[in-house]
Amino acid sequence: MKLKFDSTLGYQLDAMVEALTKTSEKIINALDHNHAMTIAELAKTFGLSIRSIERNLQKLKKEGRLGRIGPQKGGYWEVVK
Repeated sequence: MKLKFDSTLGYQLDAMVEALTKTSEKIINALDHNHAMTIAELAKTFGLSIRSIERNLQKLKKEGRLGRIGPQKGGYWEVVK
């Protein structure tokens, strides 16, 4: 799929990417201090939806900045430095 550049849309996309980056950094900092935080706790802490947190976690795992140790229940997050 080809995307056409639209100056208005371009600015909106830039703002969305910047917000996603800021949220990802907040998540990394929170998990660095408390590895056992749940997705629900992260969502409540930052006032975001559970789906938004899941999307950010998936992005961070894909980038290799975050890993999950153990099972979903009883496991913890590992921040990769």
